[in-house]
Amino acid sequence: MKPQVQFRLRIHRGPDVAVGPGKIDLLEQIQKTGSITAAARSLAMSYRRAWLLVDTMNRCFKRPVVEAEAGGPRGGGTHLTALGEEVVRRYRRIEACAAQAASTDIAALTRLLRR
Repeated sequence: MKPQVQFRLRIHRGPDVAVGPGKIDLLEQIQKTGSITAAARSLAMSYRRAWLLVDTMNRCFKRPVVEAEAGGPRGGGTHLTALGEEVVRRYRRIEACAAQAASTDIAALTRLLRR
């Protein structure tokens, strides 16, 4: 197994993690599937856990990042709001910039790990 060093950004609002890697993964899956249930399933997470993560994000940001859709042939679903899409986009951009800026140090740390 090849050792790996990862950058993991978390943004806190008081005691809550407003956004972090797991929440971004969840938002991306909600965007892809249109459903908290399907997103949770794809991440091997319970619906309750996914719902609690969404609820925390919606409370931490000025406006909701995920909204429910009523009706439709399957009884509705969920979608990312414009703010939710912006949060994902900015988070991924920060990750990419940080990884690039720290690439030399990440490579050095990786070489220091036991193989």
